[in-house]
Amino acid sequence: MEILGNLFYGLGIALSPENLLMALIGVVLGVAIGAMPGLGSVNGVAILLPITYAVPPTSAIIFLAAIYYGAMYGGAISSITLNIPGASTAVATTFDGYPLAQKGQAADALVTAAVASFIGGTISIVLFTFFAPPLAEFALRFGPPEEFAVVFLAYGTFAGLGGESPIKTLIATMMGLLMSTVGTDIVSGSPRLIFADITGFYHGINFLVLAIGLYGVGEIFYTLEGGMQARERYQAKMGIREIAATIRDLRRYTTTLLRGSLLGFFVGMLPAAGATPASFMSYSIAKRFSKESVQFGKGTIEGVAAPECANNAASTGAMLPMLTLGIPGSPTTAVMLGALYVWGLVPGPRLFIENADFVWGLTGSLYIANALAVLVALFAIPFFIWMLRMPMTILAPVILVVCAVGGFSPTQDMFDVYLMFFFGAIGYFFRKLDYPLAPMVLALVLGGLTERTFRQSLIISHGSIGIFFDFSGHPIAATLMWLSVATFAVPVISYFLGKRRLKF
Repeated sequence: MEILGNLFYGLGIALSPENLLMALIGVVLGVAIGAMPGLGSVNGVAILLPITYAVPPTSAIIFLAAIYYGAMYGGAISSITLNIPGASTAVATTFDGYPLAQKGQAADALVTAAVASFIGGTISIVLFTFFAPPLAEFALRFGPPEEFAVVFLAYGTFAGLGGESPIKTLIATMMGLLMSTVGTDIVSGSPRLIFADITGFYHGINFLVLAIGLYGVGEIFYTLEGGMQARERYQAKMGIREIAATIRDLRRYTTTLLRGSLLGFFVGMLPAAGATPASFMSYSIAKRFSKESVQFGKGTIEGVAAPECANNAASTGAMLPMLTLGIPGSPTTAVMLGALYVWGLVPGPRLFIENADFVWGLTGSLYIANALAVLVALFAIPFFIWMLRMPMTILAPVILVVCAVGGFSPTQDMFDVYLMFFFGAIGYFFRKLDYPLAPMVLALVLGGLTERTFRQSLIISHGSIGIFFDFSGHPIAATLMWLSVATFAVPVISYFLGKRRLKF
């Protein structure tokens, strides 16, 4: 009852006129920022952070959290309409969102993304409200071995992302891991894989450069190859009837939504894990257990719902260790953590006691921001459907310009724009040769975290990999590692058993 009383107290704070206005402005800006490739929630929060110094801390955190939420909703928009993921959390949404848009079901995909995000956000906020202290204590048990085990488990889901050929999936994954090592060594700081001594490689290969190149530019090249017939692929329908029908269809995927929301929240609250592995894992698990698994990758509502509910739930989960432990769960919450210190607030258990109005005001605002975000996203759908109806002679140059801006934004280096078009050519040939793109992108995203946690674990264990399988010292890591081994083994065994049956 005490928690409910605190929650109503927080809702009262969040519903005050000034805080409600801050939440609405933050959500609108967040949706717009999330829909623009190259920005994303991290840059959006960082850019708009100075504005918060003019308002009280409670209003400021409500504003930043609303931007965070809105950006998670907005990230699906460019993924579905243009096949350009604005952030790593939205990559999995392109797998089925864009094929749905090509089939004239862009409205269905956008509505699904908005509603699934709302469901994932709601479930995660409820968990955040009632179970914050014990969950934070559980997250504190995750050190480098446990973090590596989680990432390794994410790699085990790659089999569900790579189509029919395990060899092609492995090749794409290895290419992504190789590219993740370009730059400087994380321990010694020495340069490595600096091809032809080009200075642009010193900062590494940015995820957005690869993703926008493979998906956005590569798709334009592939589409334009079909000439003017490609215009038909962008047609879309929009109406109240279609929106209502899509929402009714989501009832069939209740299990997927619930599973993805819980998975997203728990992965999101782990320090440094974030929403990206959660969205990929949710998508892969949904594909593995779905009765319509053959439709994944070709355009299915379930393939949009699974990653969207997970990444939105993870955004709430990432706030939990930030507030209770002072440990950011994602890059965006790291920026928000810095803001807390600027405002004179010290994260930790005492924050809930000494600054109850701040904590419960934020908690109440999450419910409000979640509701506002789904409304803003739904009202924005007609605009994006109109955009899809533009002729390809206009749409293709617009997409290429958006891609160029998105490739330039992260590092402000023209070299990355040239590299983006190079990856676009690779994406085109990968499409022609039927190589999967998702494993390469996810391997690049997780490569740095994989290397860091693996090397830290080996330093702790003095070079012994037994630390990952030690039930007495690291039971969580050992459990996750053996589960990962099973996820790797099952597809391999099934593959060879299938070949043996074919012989008979």
